[in-house]
Amino acid sequence: MKVPVRDIPLGWPVAFVDALRPRGRRDHCEAVDMTIALNGLRTVIYPSPDLDAAKTWWTALLGIEPYFDQPFYVGYNIAGYELGLLPEGPPDGALTYWSVDDVATAVREAVALGATEHTPVADVGDGIVTATVRTPQGAILGLIYNPHFKIV
Repeated sequence: MKVPVRDIPLGWPVAFVDALRPRGRRDHCEAVDMTIALNGLRTVIYPSPDLDAAKTWWTALLGIEPYFDQPFYVGYNIAGYELGLLPEGPPDGALTYWSVDDVATAVREAVALGATEHTPVADVGDGIVTATVRTPQGAILGLIYNPHFKIV
């Protein structure tokens, strides 16, 4: 009897689990080759039409002042990750950015695989480069290169 790996209770011996896994099938936790090398989660941006009120709320919640505070963007450094507030944020809700070494290349690769450009590659200042693409399924994928945040 074959049992799907996802249906095997936690704690079962690895040898038993391996014996149940269909041959040639990848386990959902195994590494796979990727065209775009995502370096890790980097930034989440929350739409904040009332930027001053949002900044007050997030500052109180986080207990720290923003590291970047301008009328067009407010950013907090949270343990090496960025939480951003954007007054003209995406109507689709929070936007997550994945760190990449080369935003333009990552956009080209995503588009070649069926994504469409959502916002073009842009140097937003201080060496930070961003872009977004819309996946074939309709989700927005944010890509960012930020030399000021290093993965630890």
